[in-house]
Amino acid sequence: MNFTVYSKHGCPYCTKVLQVLSALSTSKGFAVREYSLGTDFTKEEFYKEFGEGSTFPQVVLNDQHLGGCSDTVKYLQENSLLG
Repeated sequence: MNFTVYSKHGCPYCTKVLQVLSALSTSKGFAVREYSLGTDFTKEEFYKEFGEGSTFPQVVLNDQHLGGCSDTVKYLQENSLLG
């Protein structure tokens, strides 16, 4: 499983989802890649990819868009990846 997180500096939800995914990376061997606003992409590129008004973070699993922090945690719980 390869998780990609699109984040921005100072976002508490970005920090939370990265902590959760990093723990899974360590315990289950999942890959986690973070892309940061201003370093790896522009706001325009972000909106083009995820839609105008999208919030941070946005998480993609392999090629499947999971959504933000809450949606990602819900997905992980529903698929028994989190306790």
